[in-house]
Amino acid sequence: MEKDTVYVTDDDPGIRELVAEYLTSQGYEVETAEDAHALDTLLATRLPDLLVLDWMMPGEDGLSVARRLRAQPGFPPIIMLSAKGEDIDRIIGLEVGADDYLPKPFNPRELLARIRAVMRRQSGATAPAPAETAKRFQFGPFSVNLDSRTLNRDSDEIMLTTGEYELLEIFVTHANRALSRDWLMDQLRGFERDPFDRSIDVRVNRLRKKIEEDPSNPAYIRTQRGQGYLFVPLGKG
Repeated sequence: MEKDTVYVTDDDPGIRELVAEYLTSQGYEVETAEDAHALDTLLATRLPDLLVLDWMMPGEDGLSVARRLRAQPGFPPIIMLSAKGEDIDRIIGLEVGADDYLPKPFNPRELLARIRAVMRRQSGATAPAPAETAKRFQFGPFSVNLDSRTLNRDSDEIMLTTGEYELLEIFVTHANRALSRDWLMDQLRGFERDPFDRSIDVRVNRLRKKIEEDPSNPAYIRTQRGQGYLFVPLGKG
């Protein structure tokens, strides 16, 4: 059985060694890089199944790397590491396209749990069901296929991150129902949160930018004051 490959990019050799040793013991194939240049060398050879990426690195920092790589269609999930533990830092990491965020210092077991959770959500994309049994949802010019985990606008596929797709799937399968932020976060398994966690708002804003004509005045994903969000497939009429 082929092992899942994880690339670990961090300028701290101690962290690279610790994470690589632990993930290898858990059955992963691990490659490490000390900076963005070394990571690009690895990526030129092949893509990993998941990238663990440090925020604070000399040269090109992790945020810039994540933004650049996320612009590539089909790039694997990214888990961001950072010594910055403030809520705003986590939100920034999610805004640039990270699928999860883990503050330093961290327990390698927690990183493993995050990796497994993100990859479980990603795994459904590799085994689409036959077209005749596909579960499809339509809203406006968009079509969501839950079996192939794809979003299309007319004939054009729209690339989503793992987190964006998971959120969209929840919305289309719970249409016309007010969904609280706490409930949404509970459905997005693997993401830790605290009572003041607003990262769900970041995910919603990222998704709106890809499906709304005017993200500031959304037709499909509407904010319900005091309740959360409401997905309206018919849009505004």
